[in-house]
Parts: sequence; structure tokens; C-alpha cells
Amino acid sequence: MDLVSILPHLITVSVMLVVFGLGLDASRQDALSLFRNPGLLLRSWLSMNVIMPLVAAGFVVAFDLPTPVDIALVALAISPVPPLLPRKEMKAGGQESYAIGLCVAIALLSIITVPIAVALFTGAFGRAGEISPLQVAKSVLMTVVVPLTVGIVLRRRVPALAEKLARPVALWGMVLLVLSALPLVYAFWPGVSALFGNGTVLIIAAMATIGLGVGHVLGGPHAHTRTVLALSTTSRHPAIALAVAVAGGAETKPALAAILLYVIVATLISVPYVAWRKAAGAD
Repeated sequence: MDLVSILPHLITVSVMLVVFGLGLDASRQDALSLFRNPGLLLRSWLSMNVIMPLVAAGFVVAFDLPTPVDIALVALAISPVPPLLPRKEMKAGGQESYAIGLCVAIALLSIITVPIAVALFTGAFGRAGEISPLQVAKSVLMTVVVPLTVGIVLRRRVPALAEKLARPVALWGMVLLVLSALPLVYAFWPGVSALFGNGTVLIIAAMATIGLGVGHVLGGPHAHTRTVLALSTTSRHPAIALAVAVAGGAETKPALAAILLYVIVATLISVPYVAWRKAAGAD
């Protein structure tokens, strides 16, 4: 087993540590909060799982993109929230309970919605492909549900220990993530850079910008929910997106390169938005 094949496993462990740290600071009420607000849950689902997939499909139809890119865009659009996002959203002024609740709700719903969406899109674009709920459930459970639940249980049973562990666990998770992700980006950079100069970056930037706008509008009248939904709509779970892309017929390395490019561009696009929301002070 070479280094490149080990790195994704280290990234998974790092994500689990970060989410575990988040759970040590969260409560069961936070995790289930969105299920108690069906109106906001519906708007969140529409923003992430209806409008953005349609936007991605529109770009695929309108532009002659490389096949791995068009599959990756659709795969990203139907994937759930990345489990690292809630902390970023809270730092940008987002509501903690909504950020955590959205991560949990969309992750659980994705077990049903992602396989259905894959079937619809592969059928619409004349490709053979499928992904089982079990595949999605495994990724969701490993990177979101289990570490978050364990953290919440510890917070409830031994609050003093949870408070002491929360920050260092999350910090070590982020350190491991950076140390694992940078070599992976370096290893796949030739594939990423090959997508420059053909309009792919502009299309990805447009899709990320639309995601911010759609989420901001559908987030409702409260600034702290608008911020969370905007960032969640434009940022997606790369591991599930890769599984969806491969199931949709894309080769693994080109699909991963396209997904990495989206993550990089979407992160850069969100920087001024986050700065604006912090300056606005949740007005």
C-alpha cells in the first residue's frame, strides 16, 4: 500500500476527530434541531438537493465540459454537507444549533436522496450507474453520525472531561487533516491543473457563487441561518461526491481532480462572503 492510498484513510480519521470534537461541544438538541423546524428543513433541502442539482445539470447541458467534470459537478450537487463545515459556519456568525442540525439532517436524508438522484441523473444523461444506500450510509455514519453521537454522549455523561477534550481533539484533527490533504493535493495536482484554461474554473466559480446566493436567500429572515445555508449549499462532502462520481461512470483519478478543484475554488469564493457576514455581525 503506497502513501497515496493511505492518505484518504488518514483524512477520514482526521474528519472523525474534528466531528468528535464538535460533538463534545454540542448537544442532542443541537443535532435534532432542524427536525423541529420543518419549514427551515424544507427550504434547506430545496436549496441543497433540488436547486443546486438543477444548476449543475444546467451547466452540464449548456457547456461542453470534460466528462469527469460534468459528472463531478452533479455528484457534488447531490452530496450532503461536509462534516468540517459547521465550525466554519459558526465562526462566520452562523447559529450553532442550525449548523449542527443541518449537517445531521442532510447527512441522514442523503442515505435516501443520493441513490435516487444518481438513478435520475444517470438515466437523464444516458449513463449506466448506481450507488446503494448502504454505500452512502457507511460514509455518513463513519464521518458524521458516529463521531458526533459519541461526542454528544460524552458531553452529557462527563461534561467536565468533554469540555477539556473538545478543543485539543478538534485541533489535532485539523492538524492531521492538513498533513494528510496537502500531499494528496500535490499528488493529484497535474490532474487539477489540466482543467485550467478551458473554462472549467469559471464554471465552477459560477456554480459556487450561485450556491452562496441561493442558500443566503432561502436561509430565511435571520442572518445566522442565512450564513449557514449559504455556505452549506456551496460546500459539499467530497468523499460522497467521489463515490457518486465513480458510480456515475467517471474514472477515479479525473473525478477526484475535478472534485479537488471544486473544493479549492469554492473555498476561495466563500472567503469574501465569510468576511462580509463577520463584518455584518449577524445583522
